[in-house]
Amino acid sequence: MIEIKVPELAESITEGTIAQWLKQVGEQVNQGEYIAELETDKVNVEITAEHSGVITEFKKEPGDTVEVGEVIAVIDESGSAASAAPAAPKEEAAPAPAASAEKAEPAKEAEPAPATGQDRPLASPAARKLARERGIDLSAVATADPLGRVRKQDVETHQTAPAAPQKQPAAPQQAKAPAASSDSAKPVERIKMSRRRQTIAKRLVESQQTAAMLTTFNEVDMTAVMDLRKRRKDVFLEKNGVKLGFMSFFTKAVIGALKEFPLLNAEIQGDEILVKKYYDIGVAVSTDEGLVVPVVRDADRLGFAGIEREIGELGKKARDNKLAISDLQGGTFTITNGGVFGSLWSTPILNAPQVGILGMHKVQWRPVAIDQENFENRPMMYIALSYDHRIVDGKEAVSFLVKVKQLLEDPESLLLEG
Repeated sequence: MIEIKVPELAESITEGTIAQWLKQVGEQVNQGEYIAELETDKVNVEITAEHSGVITEFKKEPGDTVEVGEVIAVIDESGSAASAAPAAPKEEAAPAPAASAEKAEPAKEAEPAPATGQDRPLASPAARKLARERGIDLSAVATADPLGRVRKQDVETHQTAPAAPQKQPAAPQQAKAPAASSDSAKPVERIKMSRRRQTIAKRLVESQQTAAMLTTFNEVDMTAVMDLRKRRKDVFLEKNGVKLGFMSFFTKAVIGALKEFPLLNAEIQGDEILVKKYYDIGVAVSTDEGLVVPVVRDADRLGFAGIEREIGELGKKARDNKLAISDLQGGTFTITNGGVFGSLWSTPILNAPQVGILGMHKVQWRPVAIDQENFENRPMMYIALSYDHRIVDGKEAVSFLVKVKQLLEDPESLLLEG
């Protein structure tokens, strides 16, 4: 018998939650094949079988919290899927060999169970989350996936089907648990927070409680950046295979400002300040499972195309729930873009232990005074810098943001920032 244990995840992650089993007891599994999905504080990790054989036991159920090194399943290397099915009624089969034909019928009934997946249907994390929130039985959701894996779009489509309202009572059942509600007759829905959402909530509160966080604001005239993009976008796309977006400009501007004001590229460790001489820039990405911040490594060594390509790939991996833990570790400074959702003004929260985060916002056309007599409509963006006042003074923070503004309003100068 081979024990399947929770593998080492990352230095900062010691436990996770069983999100779902991808196999069933009695099912054949090959070496390297995925058998379970584990939800950690940062990403979902798929656990693989290190040996081939038949799964004989699950020691944990979906929703259970498990620690690194803990046994979660058992595999029989000498078993096979065909022989695993009648293994349970072994005592009944032994005394009566003549009844083997009769015993074959229950075995045939038991075999289809793993294929239908009615007890634990295969589903993506986003599909499971949406189904939990809306009280939908995943086994009732039709999917076009050839492997039978339920996707988020399948759950969304199921919502429009006539049978969907039949699943509605699931939410009130959860809500009835705390009978102390003063308005028990009014409809409510109780949703369990995912491990990742709990971690996000905890880290944000810790960040505000431990850091002396302040925010300073400025505005950027995006005319020059937008003109440069308009002139160069077609050639840039043809040459590099990626579009020229705002993020490469902002990343380059941030790096230029960090080199001038290095304390914003640092962190506090005890009574010491650790100033980092490299530039791993985190880019906040919103996903169905919550906000994640994948890191663009050594961004100062990348050109505009390299930055755009890296951000695009990390964003896609985040939305497809394919980020590795290594994609999220580290980071010296973070950029978050609320403008993609229409935000005009906001205060970003520090991504601890970092001491600086830049918030981008929506580009808004508005009249701007060119001199004492003239106004022009210009594409303007508010930018915000939240910083840890324990090691960054107001003068440095304001000067950092002014430097970012200057570089963006003269984008050709970004090519000279080495």
